[in-house]
Amino acid sequence: MADKKVSRPCPHCRSKSASAPADTSKVHYEKFWLYRHCSSLQQRDRQAQKAGQLFSGLLAMNVVFLGSAFISSMIFNKVAITLADVWILLSILKVLCLFWIIYYLLGTSRQPHAVLYRDSHAGAIWIRGSVLLFGSCSILLNVFQIGYSTILIHCKSRVEILFPSIGILFICTQAYFLWNHSKDCIQVQHNFTRCGLMLTIATNLLLWLLAVTNDTLHVEIESQLREVERRFAGSNETTLCICPNTTICKVFQKGYILLYPFNTEYCLVCCSVLYVMWKNVGRRISPHHIPHTKPKFKLQGVVFGPLLGTSAVIIGACVFMMYQIQVTSLVPSSQVFVIYYSYYIVLLPLMSVGAVIGTIIHALEKKELDTLKNPTRSLDVVLLMGAALGQIGMSYFSIVALVATDPRDLLNSLALSYSVLLIFQNISQNVFVIDGLHRRRTPPGKEEDTKEEQNREGYSQRRVSVLELGQEIRKVSLSYIHTYSHLSWRRRVLREISFFLVLCNIILWVMPTFGAHPLFENGMERSFYGYSTWFVIVNFGLPLGVFYRMHSVGGLLEVYVTA
Repeated sequence: MADKKVSRPCPHCRSKSASAPADTSKVHYEKFWLYRHCSSLQQRDRQAQKAGQLFSGLLAMNVVFLGSAFISSMIFNKVAITLADVWILLSILKVLCLFWIIYYLLGTSRQPHAVLYRDSHAGAIWIRGSVLLFGSCSILLNVFQIGYSTILIHCKSRVEILFPSIGILFICTQAYFLWNHSKDCIQVQHNFTRCGLMLTIATNLLLWLLAVTNDTLHVEIESQLREVERRFAGSNETTLCICPNTTICKVFQKGYILLYPFNTEYCLVCCSVLYVMWKNVGRRISPHHIPHTKPKFKLQGVVFGPLLGTSAVIIGACVFMMYQIQVTSLVPSSQVFVIYYSYYIVLLPLMSVGAVIGTIIHALEKKELDTLKNPTRSLDVVLLMGAALGQIGMSYFSIVALVATDPRDLLNSLALSYSVLLIFQNISQNVFVIDGLHRRRTPPGKEEDTKEEQNREGYSQRRVSVLELGQEIRKVSLSYIHTYSHLSWRRRVLREISFFLVLCNIILWVMPTFGAHPLFENGMERSFYGYSTWFVIVNFGLPLGVFYRMHSVGGLLEVYVTA
């Protein structure tokens, strides 16, 4: 695990900028005892890098298997392994991760030549913003859990207060670490850094797994409250804890249930950022791979996409509120499921057609494919394909159940159409986004359409005349109209489609995140597969579907910016 330094470091060579290429003479080449006899320094460095990734991966695999065994034992044998035992194990892992993160912040990253390169593709602002947003919600969730457990301290373990307290410290430290160092390509202490990153990834995965298993209880409570109370009465001591009839206890209880889905999203987002950092350990970026300028998000050039997308968001919000009001009533009406499925049946074909048109335009473009090594883009593709399996898998299970029962019933036929359209929409959108991510970016100031070059001089003259008239409002309007009219039709359509899909995926993320679960609450698939089987299917597919929508927003924004 030692590193070999080629030349003496100078005190001014540590760079935090991606635009300044590093001096390769200051690079710390990796060294591993298995490959100490390699004659070539570069070959030994490559072999040591692979060995470091292998051993750190094995560490994460063992930690994940150990934690999974604890969580599975808690589910199937609550007497031998309790939830408190799982919390103790995860608290130990959190403390170890905290020690490593603090060491990285105060020690590793401050060494000379530690960060010679920074990956411009890693740690996009939207994903770091997601870390802060979901992290803030997770902190508030832990505060509610502490308050709720404190009120019921007479029947709850003190571990139920200690675990969320450590969780708050862990979330704050990890969010700060990812916000400031997600782009680092660390060049010192390679293997120790890899092991620390993999330990943190494994901890987040176990926290996600525990959150998913606990989230089943919330869905169960919302769907069959009385049945759950009868099933667990006498076997789970926490069921004897009844929230007193006070406002503060009700606030803690409702807030905990409302914010719980954000915790699962936070763990998944952190895992994706940490994985990119792990891939970037020891990575040396060539100067010609570093972009001199980065495209920025601008709303100019789109009209119909925001209008259609905003309409979809407003209508979806109304449908969601109607759904929540009806489902939470004592006797939910089937009419609310008809409205919910009808909204999806109208929206999903529009999204699919837009994605297909965008893919065709990509095929007509003359842009070359970007074949350079990019760990961030590779991870984006894997996450899009993997997360889509959640919704696609649930849809196929639903199709089999609906076709085998009574597909001619109105509600069954709507649910069947919903499942088929959802599969096609996921596939078409993945093809559009992945193809767009692999397109080379248009250099700044160069447009595909030569018409903009020809009209630039005329635009300057019009701008001068506007300034002379002093009509600032009209100047902004003319500027927007000019930008829109002088984009090539291909770029214009791509931007309209991308922006429309961004807004649609946002509303499709909001609805299941805040409790719209018709696949579980309508009872059709549940009666076909049985309560336990369908519960497991929904339990693993639904969080992946929520993560897919959120991750699709980031990919579509990237396609919009680079269009």
